[in-house]
Amino acid sequence: MAQEDDWDRDLLLDPAWEKQQRKTFTAWCNSHLRKAGTQIENIDEDFRDGLKLMLLLEVISGERLPKPERGKMRVHKINNVNKALDFIASKGVKLVSIGAEEIVDGNAKMTLGMIWTIILRFAIQDISVEETSAKEGLLLWCQRKTAPYKNVNVQNFHISWKDGLAFNALIHRHRPELIEYDKLRKDDPVTNLNNAFEVAEKYLDIPKMLDAEDIVNTARPDEKAIMTYVSSFYHAFSGAQKAETAANRICKVLAVNQENEHLMEDYERLASDLLEWIRRTIPWLEDRVPQKTIQEMQQKLEDFRDYRRVHKPPKVQEKCQLEINFNTLQTKLRLSNRPAFMPSEGKMVSDINSGWQHLEQAEKGYEEWLLNEIRRLERLDHLAEKFRQKASIHEAWTDGKEAMLKHRDYETATLSDIKALIRKHEAFESDLAAHQDRVEQIAAIAQELNELDYYDSHNVNTRCQKICDQWDALGSLTHSRREALEKTEKQLETIDQLHLEYAKRAAPFNNWMESAMEDLQDMFIVHTIEEIEGLISAHDQFKSTLPDADREREAILAIHKEAQRIAESNHIKLSGSNPYTTVTPQIINSKWEKVQQLVPKRDHALLEEQSKQQSNEHLRRQFSSQANVVGPWIQNKMEEIGRISIEMNGTLEDQLSHLKQYERSIVDYKPNLDLLEQQHQLIQEALIFDNKHTNYTMEHIRVGWEQLLTTIARTINEVENQILTRDAKGISQEQMQEFRASFNHFDKDHGGALGPEEFKACLISLGYDVENDRQGDAEFNRIMSVVDPNHSGLVTFQAFIDFMSRETTDTDTADQVIASFKVLAGDKNFITAEELRRELPPDQAEYCIARMAPYQGPDAVPGALDYKSFSTALYGESDL
Repeated sequence: MAQEDDWDRDLLLDPAWEKQQRKTFTAWCNSHLRKAGTQIENIDEDFRDGLKLMLLLEVISGERLPKPERGKMRVHKINNVNKALDFIASKGVKLVSIGAEEIVDGNAKMTLGMIWTIILRFAIQDISVEETSAKEGLLLWCQRKTAPYKNVNVQNFHISWKDGLAFNALIHRHRPELIEYDKLRKDDPVTNLNNAFEVAEKYLDIPKMLDAEDIVNTARPDEKAIMTYVSSFYHAFSGAQKAETAANRICKVLAVNQENEHLMEDYERLASDLLEWIRRTIPWLEDRVPQKTIQEMQQKLEDFRDYRRVHKPPKVQEKCQLEINFNTLQTKLRLSNRPAFMPSEGKMVSDINSGWQHLEQAEKGYEEWLLNEIRRLERLDHLAEKFRQKASIHEAWTDGKEAMLKHRDYETATLSDIKALIRKHEAFESDLAAHQDRVEQIAAIAQELNELDYYDSHNVNTRCQKICDQWDALGSLTHSRREALEKTEKQLETIDQLHLEYAKRAAPFNNWMESAMEDLQDMFIVHTIEEIEGLISAHDQFKSTLPDADREREAILAIHKEAQRIAESNHIKLSGSNPYTTVTPQIINSKWEKVQQLVPKRDHALLEEQSKQQSNEHLRRQFSSQANVVGPWIQNKMEEIGRISIEMNGTLEDQLSHLKQYERSIVDYKPNLDLLEQQHQLIQEALIFDNKHTNYTMEHIRVGWEQLLTTIARTINEVENQILTRDAKGISQEQMQEFRASFNHFDKDHGGALGPEEFKACLISLGYDVENDRQGDAEFNRIMSVVDPNHSGLVTFQAFIDFMSRETTDTDTADQVIASFKVLAGDKNFITAEELRRELPPDQAEYCIARMAPYQGPDAVPGALDYKSFSTALYGESDL
């Protein structure tokens, strides 16, 4: 209300204003007093006794005032006016310099000031448009309603109305059949004003409160008079305004539901795609059918690496994004008082996490199986080659032995020949015994190949059985020949001792050389530096025995030379070769030379393997050096994120910006992980299966990296949801900081959740009365049922923020939406499709029509729709 000095200044500036105000205020008062069957003629005189003033207040407020005093004395009039002024003051209006005596004495300025106070409080103050009020609200309403009209630009409540077009535009906007707006001319303001005033009085029951000539002939029409008159239009059209407000509220609610449904459909689709991919992938990872060759298994390993490098990373991102979308959707549902989103059966985030865990378990098992299977096949190939090598050597040795043992040469031999045959057979038996170990090795290797499920076990077993059967036959034949020779042994008298000694020493030496050649050509497989160094050490030890072996060779050859010398000195003609052995000095020398050639070859092979193992050790150290940096880095970043989420300072936007910068720094670290993956691939290609230099495996690093990306993304999403909560609920930045500071203060273990006692202390710090008495306990139990509906005993920060949001802000409710529909329906208990299409945008009207159930009440008409059940369903109180 204008104060007295303001009122005086207005009147002094332009005396014409008082005339405008008298006419306008008088018309305004009469528009209300007419309902009580009375009128006023002179605003100064007719309110002096206070009776009509009290009656006016009762009509416009709808309340009863104290009983007026009917006496004619001045004191009675003052008492009546005071009762009216007291009533005005009780409505929150501060009266400045207006007293009952001035009104009783007919003070025009004070009377007009009092009437303006009443108009401002009861006709203008309650006007609210888009959360503004009073004068600004009324002005905004006029601007919005006249915006589409040419030559109309409402900026104030004085000169913007002088040409009369704004008044006509207001009427045409709400009742277009009453005004032919296109025929009005801006240069004819008097006609325009009179047209609007006459139409308003005739059809809208708005009395003529202004004179067209006064407005046109005044440089600046009186603002209070114009506002008073315009407020009558606002109240006359309030029904249409209520319908528009109701339609806006419904559109807003429906838009929220449509967006949420779209997000739900997106979640369902993305969840289905991800789960389907997991369902397709797990059987592939659980397919453990081994291949027969290393090459085939290595191709499987390469396919698995391709899956890890190419196919899985996008799915990791999809899973993370799906969880973020789910959390954002739930936040939006909470903010709009909607029920929490319940995905279809089997598509919960927990179901996806369970499937993902199964996938990673299958991954780990598949990789371990692949590497173990490759090692098994490598071991099998090595054993199979060793079997073939030993079998070939043995078969070469046994070639012709059966025929020799079956030969009956002793039947026609001389005594000396028989003795020679006996010695020869003894040497053969010695050689046969020496080969027993090789046969046992062949059988043992064949057995191991069977146990390891070698794919060519059938041929191995066949060959091994043939060797064993032949060996048994040789033993039997050897025994039979010995018996035959022993039968005639008594007839043998002499034998060449030197030949015999030569044969006895040459046979084991020859066998030693054969074993040495076999060992020198034996394949080996090692996995560590220690293993190859052990083989090199064993080889060096073997080389140290070569001088003694050479001396033994010289001694054996000396025996042969001594036999020749004796024969020559005694003119003995030898029959040719040594009758006791086929191992000639030439054979010994040839094999000795072969041993000498194989030793450096073995040296070279061992050194090559040593170089390979040194390279492998380099790969181990290279990987461990990088892993021992990346692993702790990831762990430190996880701890830092935990601290950041607890110690956030500044505005939520600052926190979000800081977190996104932090996320970028993490993403920028990705090349270090890629380098580690490359090093890990080199290790796998080199078939390195252990690394003593680090406790970090590539699997640990991968899981840690995925958890790091997911954690920072979730933290960012939490802040985004807080911003969403703050903006949607109208929470100030200071309130949000106060809530976070209080929560963090009582979150002593930085776990992101408060126990009941911690939460109670937090509430007390924010001013809640939850002390330990019956009333406080009841209030605390009520709050706990809201923030911890599952009775977990913990209150998360998000649940705390949601609760504080509901406590400090207003939201749409089902009752509000029902009330809005009731306005559109003209107070009926149902609404029709025609009314929905008339009041709402097409897409939202059809959205409602498609989902509203038929109205079943006794007042139903054909096509009636039940907007009440539809509204409650929007907030989860029933099913759509």
